[in-house]
Amino acid sequence: MHNLQATVVTEQALQLQNIRASQIASHCPPPSRIFCGRQEILNKMHHFFSDPGIQHIYVLHGLGGAGKTQIALKFIKESSSRFSDIFFIDTSTIATIDAGLKNIAVLKDCGDSPQDGLLWLISKVEEWLLFFDNADDPNINLQDYIPQCNHGNIIITSRNPGMCVYAGSSSLVSDMEEEDAVALLLKSALQKATVRTEQIATEIVKSLHHLPLAIVQAGAFISKSRNLDGYLALYTKNQARLLSEKPAQSHDHYARMVYTTWQMSFDQLTPPAAMFLQHCSFLHYNGISEEIFSYASKYRFHSSRPSEGELQKPLEFLSHFLGPTGEWDSLRFLDTTNEVQSYSLISFDAEKKVFSIHPLVHSWSRGTVQNPKGYMFTMGSILGMAILERPQQDMQLTSLLLYSHVELAVQMNTNIAWVFKSQYAIIFWEGGRYKQAEKLQEEVLEEQKQVLGENHPVTLLSMGNLASSYQDLGEHQKAQKLEVIVLEKQKQILGENHPDTLHTMGNLANSYSNLGEHQVAKELQGIVLEKRKQILGENHPDTLHIMGALASSYSNLGEHQKAKELKVLVLEKQTQGLGENHPRTLRTMGNLANSYSDLGEYQEAKKLRVLVLENWKQVLGENHPDTLHTMGDLANSYLHLGEYQKAKELQGIVLEKRKQLLGENHPDTLLTMGNLASSYSHLGEHQKAKEIEVLVLEKQTQLLGENHPETLHTMGNLALLYSRLGEHQEAKELNVIVLEKRTQLLGENHPDTLLTMGNLANSYLNLGEHQKAKELKVIVLEKRKQVLGDNHPDTLEIENLLDST
Repeated sequence: MHNLQATVVTEQALQLQNIRASQIASHCPPPSRIFCGRQEILNKMHHFFSDPGIQHIYVLHGLGGAGKTQIALKFIKESSSRFSDIFFIDTSTIATIDAGLKNIAVLKDCGDSPQDGLLWLISKVEEWLLFFDNADDPNINLQDYIPQCNHGNIIITSRNPGMCVYAGSSSLVSDMEEEDAVALLLKSALQKATVRTEQIATEIVKSLHHLPLAIVQAGAFISKSRNLDGYLALYTKNQARLLSEKPAQSHDHYARMVYTTWQMSFDQLTPPAAMFLQHCSFLHYNGISEEIFSYASKYRFHSSRPSEGELQKPLEFLSHFLGPTGEWDSLRFLDTTNEVQSYSLISFDAEKKVFSIHPLVHSWSRGTVQNPKGYMFTMGSILGMAILERPQQDMQLTSLLLYSHVELAVQMNTNIAWVFKSQYAIIFWEGGRYKQAEKLQEEVLEEQKQVLGENHPVTLLSMGNLASSYQDLGEHQKAQKLEVIVLEKQKQILGENHPDTLHTMGNLANSYSNLGEHQVAKELQGIVLEKRKQILGENHPDTLHIMGALASSYSNLGEHQKAKELKVLVLEKQTQGLGENHPRTLRTMGNLANSYSDLGEYQEAKKLRVLVLENWKQVLGENHPDTLHTMGDLANSYLHLGEYQKAKELQGIVLEKRKQLLGENHPDTLLTMGNLASSYSHLGEHQKAKEIEVLVLEKQTQLLGENHPETLHTMGNLALLYSRLGEHQEAKELNVIVLEKRTQLLGENHPDTLLTMGNLANSYLNLGEHQKAKELKVIVLEKRKQVLGDNHPDTLEIENLLDST
């Protein structure tokens, strides 16, 4: 009797266990009631699973909290009628996978083991769906649990992009579209969608970087506090706390918070991988490249650089990626980054060859370290070491990758050696951020004066770099004064033929040129060129660089044919030595286009400028000063070719970007304003053009002085506008002033002088002084024939005007 009762109890227990197993195996929770968006991924999944007769495997992979499970559940709800059976398996551990497969066997009454569950799936040729959720552990070989057959459907969600190896199709699940993110926040916060609430919600989801889990958590907090307006201020001050707290009520069964989700992944990392992620959180979250670390590993010690003892921590970090001989080991680096990638805590862009970290993961990771200043020092020093050891030809790393990291290090006020700080300044300068470069260079210079003394060669080199920044900021007088001081000291200490002395001499020539003293610049460049030829040879990049600068001086002095010939020679040699896409080659191409334009070959100038612009965009990006300079030149080509609307549109773009980068009063900004005024004038908007030119003239007179070429250029343009507006007396008076100044500064035969002479002749004509006009035009025609040739557009223009007089 006792045995019979025991048997009954056992059977009842097994029956209950089977019922529970069937419930678990068939139970797939519904998606969250507030699910929003993701339509592109859902459409892709519906299309993928629409083809019957083969086994379909779809992988949803991405960062924890990105919404992978919710997308899968939404798809299952929308497609449930398509599948004969739906099985949900928690794939976080081997034990939970085994339990899930066993439950299938029990449910289908075909055994009570995981193998029995797999056999049923293999043998049952139906459209069943197997949902492997949270397949995050890279150490679990999922191949052992995928039914080996040609039927059935499988969805896998994982933080590990490596799971895509099983996929017939896959989707990276990342941040939401802004519109969907706003809708999700308002739903989870129990807020009505109005113009006002959507505006506030937009700012909140931007600060949360459109991450679904973070948005849902924020919504839960707001629904409790009922204070949508005040959330952003609270979040800014309490980010870690708000992203770590679990709300009392939730819209789904996901039990983890944003930060705890990532902490669980982080806890699975080996110490080297965890250390790598934490250190990378002290770089910018985008554009993390292997080259940064491999270049730093080649750092060489000498007297003027930090010692091995001072760089103990950076060297210790880099040692994890060095081989037995001390050389950089890419395989070790790859092993580490692959491990971090397997939890989607870092991602890799195969096309650009760079890593990135989600901004919220980036800030969370930074918060996990005990000694942030130590990490800042380590990564700040590694950046400096990398810049020092980068190959000279590697402009792409400089322009596209290092700038954002350097900017972050400076913002965090990283305490690093002045040697590295000076390298940061170089990156700012190369990136066209002259104001930031200037500030750092001034700091470095003060430190060097104290440590090395005012006359040390390194100090003098820094003074020269600071002067270059002054030049690029349009402070030409300031640059000239500093370069004169540096040059005198370098001559005494290093000698007249030292490369640093010649470099400063070339920079001083540029200052003279920028100040309109082109003859002085030409003479100085001639001296530097001869010395560089003797010391470095005719084909050395530095020799060719000063040759190009001399060619520009010829252009400034109106010797356009001579300038063109020299630029062609320089371009040929630079193309052979440096390559077509090297910045120096591209600048020479741009300068050659200027010579084509000066000689009236406007179509050739345009073609060359289009080519240069495309290359600049690829090498330096759309906002670099060199890119904008070429864009402005191309606009001038459009202007010369009568494409006034195109010119106006391009000049408008350049003007806005220059205002942002250089400020409203920079000479380059003012030059663009003047060019834009010319486009307005050609389009018939003379009054608007006049207002702009008057403003530009006032600013240029203050900044550059009354006799500067750019000031005189604007005065000449303003005189033309007076003529077009019928203010002929005002035009005449201004043209008289410009002609006198240009004759003194440039000489009677300079093209700019002749241009003004022609404009003055037109003023005489407009005022009825026909004889004066004719006499002046005859002089201009003869001189233009001599200087520019019979077929130059400017020569032909004055010839036509003379015929009509």
